[in-house]
Amino acid sequence: DEHGLAQFDGGPLYEHADPKRGFHPDWNTAIYDYGRREVANFLIASALYWLDRFHIDGLRVDAVASMLYLDYSRKEGEWSPNPDGSNDNRDAVAFLQRFNELVYALYPGVVTLAEESTAWGGVTRPTYAGGLGFGFKWNMGWMNDTLRYLSSDPVHRKWRHNELTFGLLYAFTENFVLPISHDEVVHGKGAIVGKIPGDEWRRFATARAYYGFMWGHPGKKLLFMGQEFGQTGEWNFASSLDWRLLDFPTHRGLQAFIRDLNRIYRDHEALYARDCEAEGFQWIVVDDADNSVLAFARFGADRSRPIVVVSNFTPVTRSAYRLGLPRAGRWRERVNSDAAVYGGSGLGNLGAIHARAEAFRDFPASAEILLPPLSTLFFAFESDELK
Repeated sequence: DEHGLAQFDGGPLYEHADPKRGFHPDWNTAIYDYGRREVANFLIASALYWLDRFHIDGLRVDAVASMLYLDYSRKEGEWSPNPDGSNDNRDAVAFLQRFNELVYALYPGVVTLAEESTAWGGVTRPTYAGGLGFGFKWNMGWMNDTLRYLSSDPVHRKWRHNELTFGLLYAFTENFVLPISHDEVVHGKGAIVGKIPGDEWRRFATARAYYGFMWGHPGKKLLFMGQEFGQTGEWNFASSLDWRLLDFPTHRGLQAFIRDLNRIYRDHEALYARDCEAEGFQWIVVDDADNSVLAFARFGADRSRPIVVVSNFTPVTRSAYRLGLPRAGRWRERVNSDAAVYGGSGLGNLGAIHARAEAFRDFPASAEILLPPLSTLFFAFESDELK
């Protein structure tokens, strides 16, 4: 920025001397010359300072795509290619690799995260294997797809079913974070509950169902402050969150639901231990677009204790919905977003379902369950005995 290091000594000291590589047209800011050792060292030292002095848990690098591509947001003739005509910024790649190597070598337990919005390969691959070396990458595709789905009327969701399922085609190509971040609740985008159509009951029921789907989905969870209790206004850095909203039952119910999601997440390794491995996930219902129903199983290292997550994104109760299951026996209903304590209608399965050894859709067992309207249910396998 002009008030910072741009043209610091009257010339391009920290930024690249070539305007095609040293100026960002979108943000009207200078771009660091990552190829200069002294500039790279300054940036890395600045990052390590936060870890060394303030003991923070992680570092997120914003807009990584703008660093990786020489032609990012530039038209033909506005960028300078590599000698071979390619568009990758090799100095930036080397800088990010060195940054990650030093962070992980010097500060065990710290994580680095990339907000990278393209399909650049190997963002979370180790540097020794040619990757950038980040610990995690924000899954921007999942976020954009699912928020579009969330904002659609339930009657139209059958035509948008793929917006909830497409993310699993690439969910294990990187170590992903599912980011419902500050970027989604500013600049006229509205709060999460404000993106959902319908009356208050439907909006909060849909939000609970969505967060349940998110907590069950592979990938680490990021939920921006205030969304856990249904903040209605956009984020404003100059003011506090609207804690007064917790005086209202619907907001308290949403907060209680997020609390219980965190509890089941902590208590069941199936929900997190194999987030980045395809072996930790199995679709049960992926193609029921007509009913806007999805179901999947999550597995930990011990595959005998799976968690099954079922979501219904319509305001229609599905009675006697038959579901294939990995094991016969008793499955405890651990979380039900439609529970009355969360502000729901109170429909459910009386605390458990009992799966019989009757094969259904390639699964060895099955059960008929009640799916409340606009809900997500979590079932945890308990025992082989049908009690």
